[in-house]
Amino acid sequence: MTHRPSTEALIRSLAASPPPPPLTAWAVTGPVVAALTISLGVFLWLIGLRGDLGQVLTDPAILAKSLLPLALAVPALVLALRSARPGRVVRPGLLILPAAAALALFLARGVQVPSGQILPELLGHSAAACLLSITALSAPATLAGLIVLRRGASLRPARTGALIGMAAAAGTAAGYALHCTEDSPLFFTTWYGLAILIGTGIGALAGQRLLRW
Repeated sequence: MTHRPSTEALIRSLAASPPPPPLTAWAVTGPVVAALTISLGVFLWLIGLRGDLGQVLTDPAILAKSLLPLALAVPALVLALRSARPGRVVRPGLLILPAAAALALFLARGVQVPSGQILPELLGHSAAACLLSITALSAPATLAGLIVLRRGASLRPARTGALIGMAAAAGTAAGYALHCTEDSPLFFTTWYGLAILIGTGIGALAGQRLLRW
């Protein structure tokens, strides 16, 4: 009997509280895109676009620096939303195509260049800056996505967090490519890919804590 008043009070409180807004695609996409736009906008405003951007975008291999991460970010964001809704099917196979295309670019370039040139192209001149920039710039979007996804009911919070981290890091890499002058597929598939993996891992760890019921 001692717990009856508190239970009734809780029921009345829940009944009086307005229901949380629905977890729609825009509810997730909006904050993530806004956070990406702000972080990348500030970065590109301070650091600047590459000077020959208009010319080099006619090269399909260089254009792939932005298109491949973008092709990964979109399905990862969709899967993150689905993962936050119990009963929805999550097919990670959607992520294989852009990853396979990046691997094909890497292997094709590795065959084209002399063996002595492979390591210099792979290491480039800005690997550390690339990793740090993409990881740091994607953090606000990852956090924004995780905050919104708390309104869902993810049965696998680490997976949901990993997907939102992947979407944020891949979207950041697509924007970072507009500044980066390292055009060898050996470089950008390796270091952009590693930065996306780091962002995915951070998202998984954060999701395990923030999205747990």
